Amino acid sequence: MGDGDGVPETGAPALRHLDHRAVNRADIGGLFGSGRWRGRRAPRFQERDREQRHTLQPGSEPQRHRPGLTPDPGRAPKTRAEAERLARAVAAAPVNWGPGFVKRDPYESDPGFWPVLDANCVWQRDPLPATVLTTLTRYSELPTQDGKGPIRVAAVVTVHRSAKDADREMAENLEEALRCPDQQLRQGERITGLLSQGSAFGLLGNSTAEDTLTEGGQYYSDELGGPYYYYWMQSRLGQVTVAV
Repeated sequence: MGDGDGVPETGAPALRHLDHRAVNRADIGGLFGSGRWRGRRAPRFQERDREQRHTLQPGSEPQRHRPGLTPDPGRAPKTRAEAERLARAVAAAPVNWGPGFVKRDPYESDPGFWPVLDANCVWQRDPLPATVLTTLTRYSELPTQDGKGPIRVAAVVTVHRSAKDADREMAENLEEALRCPDQQLRQGERITGLLSQGSAFGLLGNSTAEDTLTEGGQYYSDELGGPYYYYWMQSRLGQVTVAV
């Protein structure tokens, strides 16, 4: 999500893929302790969660909301400066993506704005709502080589004021593909046929986050052609969401 050449100025990035466990989860643990319809999606998100639980065999329900981290309220970010410091520590840099990846230009988004999918299914950037302390997107790419590429990626870290606010963001994002299966990233870039799936901790292979969602579809670009495979993953730990 964010701006940049090839990774759209108006919203989500063009090509996105990285296992969320590769993002520096240890940095989140260091602060939390070890051991666009904002706010209107949580009830349906909870219904989906309950439906998943009903598919489990009796006595097999996993331990919930305990992905190896116990949030420490005394160490959680409470100011914009604290939140931005955490976001910069966690957001993946080129070295985290693998050999050969480099910074794109621009490399970082303005932490005072975040992406919003408007009523016409076009990504825009709006000022942060009161429920968000900061959000940071870093853009990297593997340049064209031997006639292949480029691979363009982005990593997003959003720090909310509370875990409840972060949960609402997850719920909204889960259903955006239903509202807008075809989306315009920016002029000349679009994604189509989007499908999304969410899983709470302990369900559908999610063993690392309180909630995780994935999104897949086809990417088209006036510059690069298409279709190309499009993949997006977002996870939540406490008041923090990370997406790649």
